[in-house]
Amino acid sequence: MVDRTVPGPTDASVRRALHRAASGRALDVDEAAALLAARGGALDELLDVAGAVRDAGLREAGRPGVVTYSKKVFIPLTRLCRDRCHYCTFATVPHRLPAAFLDRDEVLAIARAGAAQGCKEALFTLGDRPEERWPAARQWLDERGYDSTLDYLRACAVAVLEETGLLPHLNPGVLSWSELQRLKPVAPSMGMMLETTATRLWSEPGGPHFGSPDKEPAVRLRVLDDAGRVGVPFTTGILIGIGETPAERVDAIFAIRRAHREYGHLQEVIVQNFRAKPDTAMRGMPDAELHDLAATVAVARVLLGPKARIQAPPNLIAGEYALLLRAGIDDWGGVSPLTPDHVNPERPWPQIDELARHTEKAGFTLRERLTIYPEYVRAGDPWLDPRLLPHVGALADPATGLAVEEARPVGRPWQEPDETYGGRTDLHATIDTTGRTGDRRGDFDHVYGDWSEVAGKVTAGGGAGTDRDLRAGLGLAADDPAALLEPRHADAALALFAADGPALDELCRLADDVRRAAVGDDVTYVVNRNINFSNVCYVGCRFCAFAQRERDADAYRLSVDQVADRAEEAWAAGASEVCLQGGIDPKLPVTVYADLVRAIKARVPGMHVHAFSPMEIVTAAAKAGVSVREWLTGLREAGLDTIPGTAAEILDDDVRWVLTKGKLPAAAWVDVVGTAHELGIRSSSTMMYGHVDHPAQWLAHFRVLAGLQDRTGGFTEFVALPFVHTNAPIYLAGIARPGPTWRENRVVHAMARLLLHGRIDNIQCSWVKLGDEGTAAMLRGGCNDLGGTLMEETISRMAGSGNGSARTEEQLIAIATAAGRPARKRTTAYGSPRP
Repeated sequence: MVDRTVPGPTDASVRRALHRAASGRALDVDEAAALLAARGGALDELLDVAGAVRDAGLREAGRPGVVTYSKKVFIPLTRLCRDRCHYCTFATVPHRLPAAFLDRDEVLAIARAGAAQGCKEALFTLGDRPEERWPAARQWLDERGYDSTLDYLRACAVAVLEETGLLPHLNPGVLSWSELQRLKPVAPSMGMMLETTATRLWSEPGGPHFGSPDKEPAVRLRVLDDAGRVGVPFTTGILIGIGETPAERVDAIFAIRRAHREYGHLQEVIVQNFRAKPDTAMRGMPDAELHDLAATVAVARVLLGPKARIQAPPNLIAGEYALLLRAGIDDWGGVSPLTPDHVNPERPWPQIDELARHTEKAGFTLRERLTIYPEYVRAGDPWLDPRLLPHVGALADPATGLAVEEARPVGRPWQEPDETYGGRTDLHATIDTTGRTGDRRGDFDHVYGDWSEVAGKVTAGGGAGTDRDLRAGLGLAADDPAALLEPRHADAALALFAADGPALDELCRLADDVRRAAVGDDVTYVVNRNINFSNVCYVGCRFCAFAQRERDADAYRLSVDQVADRAEEAWAAGASEVCLQGGIDPKLPVTVYADLVRAIKARVPGMHVHAFSPMEIVTAAAKAGVSVREWLTGLREAGLDTIPGTAAEILDDDVRWVLTKGKLPAAAWVDVVGTAHELGIRSSSTMMYGHVDHPAQWLAHFRVLAGLQDRTGGFTEFVALPFVHTNAPIYLAGIARPGPTWRENRVVHAMARLLLHGRIDNIQCSWVKLGDEGTAAMLRGGCNDLGGTLMEETISRMAGSGNGSARTEEQLIAIATAAGRPARKRTTAYGSPRP
């Protein structure tokens, strides 16, 4: 299956690539592919280079000469799969199995037997979503009350933690961002082999992955990225000898490197050689040759660098332990004294004593690790969910992060940690006096990923359009403004986003005319209080200057009573609304969200609770193991009135992943907000602009909002949020621009009025970000709402906004007066407030 029409590298090209590798220079795809052909003396030299890179990494990690392995049990939860990989004997058909899944007792029996023999890892391997192909799998799950294979997997992982203390490593195949969020709290690590980036091996008939939806390379690459965004210590790797060319093999290694540089989450890379199996479509394919495997391991080591942890499965190498150690591996993977390798049952794992002897003979020491690698054990946040810390801590050496070999797993409760509150809880007040402690977090250089990789993903916008497009746009703005959202008018809309000078003045005039016709001249505002109940967050959004690590000087966490106290103070000061938002704080119990709402309603029954961004909702639901709908229903029953439509930023994943790193995808935002609307929980809508975005992405964002409003009618207002750059990490890294220009502020607010006409009547401008004069100008260009008094505002002030954190009613009325308009107090839903 390998394409033999492409000539192999010359000896000279191999020598040149070797010289560059030995000199520590970066290799391109062609040079790396040439090294795969190294044999004889050239291969020896390549192995020496790779081994030296590995040795340097082990010294830096504080464990020179240590090669690791994990003592595990293999739990084949189900051997049914919706895919049809042509080399696989693990997946089978229902009539060859006693049941579609192992039941819970069978899972626990395997785990208990492993714990008795000192195993510490429970490797869950299973087919991808078998219920979508096999009625027997769907029936088995339905009869036991599970919605999906992943729901059952989650339940089994919790049972293993609580009943045996083994640490689950989950290999369920392709997962979405939301599914990774749901599984992260029950497993210290997860994995999925990338295998290859060669799309033709999936798309062409006869290819090893043809007919397997989960083996599309683009899908698997997305999983690698999503695992990084969620902060999962993740294992991946490549499968060699399945028909890929040398260039395609190298491309897969580069793809793995790119993902790790951006997110830092790939704890282990496996280089696995294809071994033909009887009774498969590829039974006649030759096995990957071991010197080819060694060359590939060495190239992976050179490309991935000294910090990478690279593994070759010891049961697939025909006893060539020394060869693979020379090639640069530093891990043998999971080895079981109890269970077979169900994926390669014909090739048993070596005994651990035998593995230790071979490792020692090659000059290394074999040490046991956990399923989560030492670097992630020692880092803790954000890699380990707090509910897993006791289980991992009981088996790990705190000094090295490796396993304590004599430790025996014991079942422990899988539960929330003890609540801890405190820190700089006066930040809401002192941010305007003493300010923040520093302009950036102490982990600035690594928590956001490799900045050069991030910069490479920023896309440029198009041109300004023609005069004809601009005239057409102004004509539509006057006669049928909402039509500007239609794809056929995209050129006209984009020309308006580029408007300047007299054209911009005309655009703002037209927007203000539309505002007057839609909502009249009143400038509305609400008396409210923002309460940011925690700023501890490890998501790593690159624009956010609010988030702090728990140990940072500015970090804080409010108790439920402290939040209720602030709500009561706000009511006494005339507020009708409190707006609650916080960081994605891993140590907040999942019950805290409903507890906060209940406490406020108990203290001040009449207070409107406007709370929790879509990101908070989706992550809390995932931690609780319930659907977003179920979670929102519980919050509504607790007294939640509306939700803020924040965490939207730009609803375009191309810019979103640059800007936010780990925040929910655009589709998940739409799902959360749409579900809230369906439950009768209305929301605001927002767009943060002026960073790494461009007008075409703004237009797409407005289309998403309009489409959702057409479906649900649940948006109360649109809020334009200019990016505050001063302390934003992505700006400090030199990637984002310093916020929007004055022209862009005028354009975005005016276009919001026009594009959303007939759908969202209320267009709000942010005095926190624009200042009083800027806000008055926006009121003359299409806006009708000032937002709230806020009483405290920490997020924008931490980012460097210089416009204070509170306004009195009199100050808001003065802004409206400066714009030549009357002011009127409102409720959150734009009704009349209490007298």
